[in-house]
Amino acid sequence: MSDQTVRGHAAPHPEAPPPLSPPEEERVVARRGVDLAKWWDRVGILVVLVALVVLMIVIAPNFASVSNLFNIARSISINAILAAGLTLVILTAGIDLSVGSILAVSGVVSVLAATGGWPAWLAILAGVAAGCLAGLANGLLTAYLGLAAFIVTLGTMTALRGLAYTMTDGQPIVSNTLSFRDIGNGYILGIPAPVIVMLLVYVVIWFVLERTRFGRQVYAVGGNAEAARLAGINVRRVITSVYVIAGACAGLAGIIFAARVVSAQPTAGTGYELDAIAAVVLGGTSLAGGRGRLYGTLIGSVILGVLSTGLILLNVQFFTQLLIKGGVIILAVAIDGLKQRPLRRQRTRATA
Repeated sequence: MSDQTVRGHAAPHPEAPPPLSPPEEERVVARRGVDLAKWWDRVGILVVLVALVVLMIVIAPNFASVSNLFNIARSISINAILAAGLTLVILTAGIDLSVGSILAVSGVVSVLAATGGWPAWLAILAGVAAGCLAGLANGLLTAYLGLAAFIVTLGTMTALRGLAYTMTDGQPIVSNTLSFRDIGNGYILGIPAPVIVMLLVYVVIWFVLERTRFGRQVYAVGGNAEAARLAGINVRRVITSVYVIAGACAGLAGIIFAARVVSAQPTAGTGYELDAIAAVVLGGTSLAGGRGRLYGTLIGSVILGVLSTGLILLNVQFFTQLLIKGGVIILAVAIDGLKQRPLRRQRTRATA
Protein backbone atom coordinates (compact mmCIF):
# COMPACT_ATOMS: atom_id res chain seq x y z
CA MET A 1 0.00 0.00 0.00
CA SER A 2 1.39 3.37 -0.93
CA ASP A 3 1.92 6.26 1.43
CA GLN A 4 -0.92 8.14 -0.31
CA THR A 5 -3.54 5.76 1.08
CA VAL A 6 -2.10 5.24 4.53
CA ARG A 7 -4.87 5.14 7.18
CA GLY A 8 -7.51 5.64 4.45
CA HIS A 9 -6.58 9.24 3.68
CA ALA A 10 -5.30 10.46 0.35
CA ALA A 11 -2.16 12.54 0.42
CA PRO A 12 -2.44 16.07 -0.95
CA HIS A 13 -1.71 16.52 -4.63
CA PRO A 14 1.95 17.46 -5.11
CA GLU A 15 0.96 20.52 -7.19
CA ALA A 16 -1.73 21.81 -4.78
CA PRO A 17 -0.80 24.98 -2.85
CA PRO A 18 -0.18 24.51 0.86
CA PRO A 19 -3.08 25.49 3.11
CA LEU A 20 -2.98 28.98 4.60
CA SER A 21 -2.33 29.36 8.28
CA PRO A 22 -5.04 31.28 10.20
CA PRO A 23 -3.03 34.56 10.35
CA GLU A 24 -2.29 34.39 6.62
CA GLU A 25 -5.95 33.69 5.86
CA GLU A 26 -6.99 36.72 7.91
CA ARG A 27 -4.56 38.89 5.98
CA VAL A 28 -6.02 37.71 2.67
CA VAL A 29 -9.56 38.47 3.84
CA ALA A 30 -8.52 41.89 5.10
CA ARG A 31 -6.75 42.62 1.82
CA ARG A 32 -9.89 41.69 -0.10
CA GLY A 33 -11.90 44.00 2.16
CA VAL A 34 -9.51 46.89 1.50
CA ASP A 35 -9.65 46.21 -2.25
CA LEU A 36 -13.45 46.26 -2.10
CA ALA A 37 -13.38 49.57 -0.22
CA LYS A 38 -11.06 51.07 -2.84
CA TRP A 39 -13.31 49.80 -5.63
CA TRP A 40 -16.35 51.38 -4.00
CA ASP A 41 -14.57 54.71 -3.53
CA ARG A 42 -13.37 54.83 -7.13
CA VAL A 43 -16.15 53.19 -9.13
CA GLY A 44 -19.02 52.01 -6.95
CA ILE A 45 -20.49 55.41 -6.12
CA LEU A 46 -20.38 56.42 -9.81
CA VAL A 47 -22.21 53.22 -10.76
CA VAL A 48 -24.91 54.07 -8.20
CA LEU A 49 -25.29 57.55 -9.69
CA VAL A 50 -25.63 56.26 -13.26
CA ALA A 51 -28.16 53.62 -12.19
CA LEU A 52 -30.19 56.22 -10.26
CA VAL A 53 -30.25 58.65 -13.19
CA VAL A 54 -31.37 55.92 -15.60
CA LEU A 55 -34.09 54.84 -13.16
CA MET A 56 -35.40 58.40 -12.78
CA ILE A 57 -35.41 58.96 -16.54
CA VAL A 58 -37.60 55.88 -16.89
CA ILE A 59 -40.06 56.42 -14.04
CA ALA A 60 -40.10 60.18 -13.34
CA PRO A 61 -41.98 62.39 -15.82
CA ASN A 62 -39.97 65.21 -17.45
CA PHE A 63 -36.87 64.27 -15.45
CA ALA A 64 -34.57 64.59 -18.45
CA SER A 65 -35.96 67.95 -19.63
CA VAL A 66 -33.46 70.82 -19.87
CA SER A 67 -35.37 72.99 -17.41
CA ASN A 68 -35.48 70.20 -14.84
CA LEU A 69 -31.77 69.46 -15.24
CA PHE A 70 -31.04 73.15 -14.60
CA ASN A 71 -33.24 73.03 -11.51
CA ILE A 72 -31.38 69.97 -10.27
CA ALA A 73 -28.06 71.68 -10.87
CA ARG A 74 -29.14 74.75 -8.92
CA SER A 75 -30.47 72.72 -6.01
CA ILE A 76 -27.35 70.57 -5.90
CA SER A 77 -25.00 73.57 -5.84
CA ILE A 78 -25.89 74.73 -2.31
CA ASN A 79 -25.58 71.30 -0.68
CA ALA A 80 -22.46 70.52 -2.70
CA ILE A 81 -20.72 73.69 -1.52
CA LEU A 82 -21.62 72.87 2.09
CA ALA A 83 -20.34 69.31 1.59
CA ALA A 84 -17.07 70.53 0.06
CA GLY A 85 -16.18 72.39 3.23
CA LEU A 86 -17.38 69.54 5.42
CA THR A 87 -15.12 67.12 3.55
CA LEU A 88 -12.06 68.81 5.01
CA VAL A 89 -13.53 68.70 8.52
CA ILE A 90 -14.44 65.02 8.26
CA LEU A 91 -11.03 64.19 6.79
CA THR A 92 -9.56 65.37 10.11
CA ALA A 93 -11.98 63.02 11.95
CA GLY A 94 -14.14 66.00 12.97
CA ILE A 95 -17.76 66.94 12.37
CA ASP A 96 -19.65 70.20 11.91
CA LEU A 97 -23.37 70.23 12.67
CA SER A 98 -23.59 74.02 12.49
CA VAL A 99 -23.18 74.59 8.74
CA GLY A 100 -26.94 74.92 8.19
CA SER A 101 -27.17 77.65 10.83
CA ILE A 102 -24.05 79.35 9.45
CA LEU A 103 -25.79 79.37 6.08
CA ALA A 104 -28.75 81.20 7.61
CA VAL A 105 -26.67 83.79 9.49
CA SER A 106 -24.47 84.51 6.47
CA GLY A 107 -27.51 84.97 4.25
CA VAL A 108 -29.02 87.41 6.75
CA VAL A 109 -25.76 89.37 7.05
CA SER A 110 -25.36 89.68 3.28
CA VAL A 111 -28.96 90.79 2.73
CA LEU A 112 -28.80 93.31 5.57
CA ALA A 113 -25.58 94.69 4.13
CA ALA A 114 -27.05 94.94 0.63
CA THR A 115 -30.26 96.63 1.81
CA GLY A 116 -28.10 98.97 3.85
CA GLY A 117 -26.53 100.33 0.70
CA TRP A 118 -23.35 98.26 0.53
CA PRO A 119 -22.16 97.32 -2.98
CA ALA A 120 -22.87 93.76 -4.06
CA TRP A 121 -19.28 92.51 -3.78
CA LEU A 122 -18.93 93.93 -0.26
CA ALA A 123 -22.25 92.41 0.86
CA ILE A 124 -21.08 89.02 -0.45
CA LEU A 125 -17.75 89.45 1.34
CA ALA A 126 -19.59 90.28 4.57
CA GLY A 127 -21.60 87.06 4.34
CA VAL A 128 -18.50 84.95 3.73
CA ALA A 129 -16.70 86.73 6.60
CA ALA A 130 -19.59 85.90 8.93
CA GLY A 131 -19.24 82.24 7.95
CA CYS A 132 -15.48 82.35 8.57
CA LEU A 133 -15.98 83.84 12.04
CA ALA A 134 -18.47 81.12 12.95
CA GLY A 135 -16.06 78.47 11.67
CA LEU A 136 -13.22 80.07 13.60
CA ALA A 137 -15.23 79.81 16.82
CA ASN A 138 -15.87 76.11 16.13
CA GLY A 139 -12.21 75.50 15.36
CA LEU A 140 -10.83 77.30 18.41
CA LEU A 141 -13.20 75.56 20.80
CA THR A 142 -12.44 72.17 19.28
CA ALA A 143 -8.70 72.44 18.69
CA TYR A 144 -7.47 74.62 21.54
CA LEU A 145 -9.91 73.79 24.33
CA GLY A 146 -10.10 70.11 23.41
CA LEU A 147 -13.89 70.03 23.37
CA ALA A 148 -15.72 67.36 21.37
CA ALA A 149 -16.55 68.66 17.89
CA PHE A 150 -20.01 67.09 18.02
CA ILE A 151 -20.94 68.99 21.19
CA VAL A 152 -19.32 72.26 20.11
CA THR A 153 -21.02 72.39 16.73
CA LEU A 154 -24.33 71.22 18.20
CA GLY A 155 -24.15 74.20 20.53
CA THR A 156 -23.18 76.69 17.83
CA MET A 157 -25.88 75.26 15.56
CA THR A 158 -28.50 76.26 18.13
CA ALA A 159 -26.88 79.58 19.03
CA LEU A 160 -26.42 80.69 15.43
CA ARG A 161 -29.99 79.74 14.56
CA GLY A 162 -31.11 81.94 17.43
CA LEU A 163 -28.87 84.72 16.14
CA ALA A 164 -30.48 84.51 12.68
CA TYR A 165 -33.92 84.86 14.27
CA THR A 166 -32.72 87.76 16.42
CA MET A 167 -31.22 89.67 13.48
CA THR A 168 -34.46 89.39 11.49
CA ASP A 169 -36.94 89.66 14.39
CA GLY A 170 -38.15 86.23 13.34
CA GLN A 171 -39.43 87.46 9.98
CA PRO A 172 -38.00 87.13 6.44
CA ILE A 173 -36.33 90.26 5.03
CA VAL A 174 -37.43 90.50 1.39
CA SER A 175 -35.62 92.68 -1.16
CA ASN A 176 -36.83 92.46 -4.74
CA THR A 177 -33.94 94.70 -5.81
CA LEU A 178 -31.25 92.64 -4.09
CA SER A 179 -27.95 93.70 -5.64
CA PHE A 180 -26.37 90.24 -5.73
CA ARG A 181 -29.43 88.27 -6.86
CA ASP A 182 -27.68 87.17 -10.07
CA ILE A 183 -25.35 84.90 -8.10
CA GLY A 184 -28.38 82.75 -7.34
CA ASN A 185 -30.57 83.25 -10.40
CA GLY A 186 -28.29 84.38 -13.21
CA TYR A 187 -26.47 82.52 -15.96
CA ILE A 188 -22.86 82.53 -17.14
CA LEU A 189 -22.39 81.27 -20.71
CA GLY A 190 -25.78 79.56 -20.46
CA ILE A 191 -24.89 77.75 -17.24
CA PRO A 192 -26.62 78.68 -13.94
CA ALA A 193 -24.37 80.95 -11.89
CA PRO A 194 -24.61 78.80 -8.72
CA VAL A 195 -23.24 75.85 -10.67
CA ILE A 196 -20.26 77.92 -11.84
CA VAL A 197 -19.59 79.02 -8.26
CA MET A 198 -19.86 75.40 -7.07
CA LEU A 199 -17.37 74.18 -9.66
CA LEU A 200 -14.92 76.96 -8.75
CA VAL A 201 -15.18 76.00 -5.08
CA TYR A 202 -14.44 72.38 -5.91
CA VAL A 203 -11.48 73.26 -8.12
CA VAL A 204 -9.95 75.42 -5.37
CA ILE A 205 -10.49 72.88 -2.58
CA TRP A 206 -9.30 70.00 -4.80
CA PHE A 207 -6.09 71.93 -5.48
CA VAL A 208 -5.63 72.63 -1.77
CA LEU A 209 -6.14 68.97 -0.82
CA GLU A 210 -4.18 67.34 -3.62
CA ARG A 211 -1.43 69.82 -4.48
CA THR A 212 -0.47 71.66 -1.31
CA ARG A 213 1.36 70.89 1.90
CA PHE A 214 -1.71 71.87 3.89
CA GLY A 215 -3.75 69.21 2.08
CA ARG A 216 -1.25 66.53 3.03
CA GLN A 217 -1.37 67.74 6.61
CA VAL A 218 -5.17 67.42 6.63
CA TYR A 219 -4.91 63.76 5.64
CA ALA A 220 -2.12 63.17 8.16
CA VAL A 221 -4.09 64.68 11.05
CA GLY A 222 -7.13 62.59 10.16
CA GLY A 223 -5.08 59.42 9.85
CA ASN A 224 -3.28 59.79 13.18
CA ALA A 225 -3.27 63.13 14.98
CA GLU A 226 -0.60 62.11 17.48
CA ALA A 227 1.76 60.84 14.78
CA ALA A 228 1.16 64.05 12.82
CA ARG A 229 2.06 66.11 15.90
CA LEU A 230 5.26 64.11 16.42
CA ALA A 231 6.10 64.71 12.75
CA GLY A 232 6.07 68.46 13.35
CA ILE A 233 2.57 69.31 12.09
CA ASN A 234 0.70 71.98 14.01
CA VAL A 235 -2.42 69.88 14.54
CA ARG A 236 -4.39 72.61 16.28
CA ARG A 237 -3.83 75.06 13.48
CA VAL A 238 -4.83 72.52 10.84
CA ILE A 239 -8.04 71.65 12.69
CA THR A 240 -8.93 75.32 13.19
CA SER A 241 -8.25 76.03 9.52
CA VAL A 242 -10.58 73.32 8.22
CA TYR A 243 -13.44 74.64 10.35
CA VAL A 244 -12.82 78.15 9.01
CA ILE A 245 -12.92 76.80 5.44
CA ALA A 246 -16.14 74.92 6.20
CA GLY A 247 -17.59 78.14 7.61
CA ALA A 248 -16.57 80.07 4.49
CA CYS A 249 -18.24 77.47 2.26
CA ALA A 250 -21.39 77.61 4.39
CA GLY A 251 -21.32 81.40 4.16
CA LEU A 252 -21.07 81.27 0.39
CA ALA A 253 -23.91 78.75 0.25
CA GLY A 254 -26.00 81.09 2.41
CA ILE A 255 -25.41 83.97 0.00
CA ILE A 256 -26.50 81.83 -2.96
CA PHE A 257 -29.60 80.71 -1.05
CA ALA A 258 -30.51 84.31 -0.16
CA ALA A 259 -29.97 85.38 -3.77
CA ARG A 260 -32.21 82.59 -5.05
CA VAL A 261 -35.14 83.48 -2.80
CA VAL A 262 -34.30 87.24 -2.87
CA SER A 263 -34.59 87.45 0.89
CA ALA A 264 -32.99 86.68 4.23
CA GLN A 265 -34.70 83.67 5.80
CA PRO A 266 -33.94 82.85 9.46
CA THR A 267 -35.12 79.28 8.78
CA ALA A 268 -32.76 78.81 5.82
CA GLY A 269 -30.53 75.75 5.93
CA THR A 270 -32.54 73.81 8.50
CA GLY A 271 -31.49 70.18 8.18
CA TYR A 272 -28.95 70.94 5.45
CA GLU A 273 -26.09 69.72 7.63
CA LEU A 274 -27.46 66.16 7.46
CA ASP A 275 -27.67 66.22 3.67
CA ALA A 276 -24.12 67.57 3.48
CA ILE A 277 -22.74 64.91 5.83
CA ALA A 278 -24.58 62.22 3.87
CA ALA A 279 -23.07 63.49 0.61
CA VAL A 280 -19.56 63.40 2.09
CA VAL A 281 -19.92 59.86 3.47
CA LEU A 282 -21.69 58.59 0.34
CA GLY A 283 -18.75 59.93 -1.64
CA GLY A 284 -16.32 57.68 0.22
CA THR A 285 -14.88 59.97 2.90
CA SER A 286 -14.49 58.05 6.14
CA LEU A 287 -16.04 59.41 9.33
CA ALA A 288 -12.93 58.05 11.07
CA GLY A 289 -10.82 60.56 9.11
CA GLY A 290 -7.77 60.32 6.87
CA ARG A 291 -9.49 58.73 3.84
CA GLY A 292 -11.57 60.23 1.07
CA ARG A 293 -11.54 62.30 -2.11
CA LEU A 294 -13.36 65.49 -3.00
CA TYR A 295 -14.75 64.23 -6.30
CA GLY A 296 -16.61 61.56 -4.35
CA THR A 297 -18.31 64.28 -2.32
CA LEU A 298 -19.50 65.94 -5.53
CA ILE A 299 -20.93 62.64 -6.80
CA GLY A 300 -22.62 62.07 -3.44
CA SER A 301 -24.21 65.52 -3.65
CA VAL A 302 -25.48 64.80 -7.16
CA ILE A 303 -26.99 61.49 -6.00
CA LEU A 304 -28.92 63.22 -3.22
CA GLY A 305 -30.06 65.98 -5.60
CA VAL A 306 -31.23 63.52 -8.25
CA LEU A 307 -33.01 61.43 -5.62
CA SER A 308 -34.76 64.44 -4.08
CA THR A 309 -35.89 65.88 -7.44
CA GLY A 310 -37.04 62.49 -8.69
CA LEU A 311 -39.16 61.93 -5.58
CA ILE A 312 -40.79 65.33 -6.07
CA LEU A 313 -41.57 64.58 -9.71
CA LEU A 314 -43.10 61.27 -8.61
CA ASN A 315 -45.35 63.17 -6.18
CA VAL A 316 -43.96 61.29 -3.21
CA GLN A 317 -45.25 62.81 0.02
CA PHE A 318 -42.82 64.96 1.97
CA PHE A 319 -42.71 62.76 5.07
CA THR A 320 -42.02 59.75 2.86
CA GLN A 321 -39.14 61.67 1.29
CA LEU A 322 -37.74 62.20 4.80
CA LEU A 323 -37.96 58.46 5.46
CA ILE A 324 -36.06 57.70 2.25
CA LYS A 325 -33.40 60.34 2.92
CA GLY A 326 -32.97 59.00 6.44
CA GLY A 327 -32.48 55.54 5.01
CA VAL A 328 -29.86 56.86 2.60
CA ILE A 329 -27.95 58.49 5.48
CA ILE A 330 -28.02 55.25 7.50
CA LEU A 331 -26.89 53.31 4.44
CA ALA A 332 -24.01 55.72 3.89
CA VAL A 333 -22.82 55.31 7.49
CA ALA A 334 -23.22 51.52 7.25
CA ILE A 335 -21.10 51.41 4.08
CA ASP A 336 -18.43 53.47 5.82
CA GLY A 337 -18.47 51.07 8.78
CA LEU A 338 -18.11 48.04 6.53
CA LYS A 339 -15.19 49.64 4.71
CA GLN A 340 -13.45 50.33 8.02
CA ARG A 341 -13.61 46.71 9.26
CA PRO A 342 -10.56 45.30 7.41
CA LEU A 343 -8.54 48.40 8.22
CA ARG A 344 -9.37 48.07 11.92
CA ARG A 345 -8.29 44.41 11.82
CA GLN A 346 -4.98 45.37 10.25
CA ARG A 347 -4.36 48.10 12.83
CA THR A 348 -5.24 45.73 15.68
CA ARG A 349 -2.76 43.11 14.46
CA ALA A 350 -0.10 45.78 13.91
CA THR A 351 -0.39 46.95 17.52
CA ALA A 352 -0.68 43.42 18.96
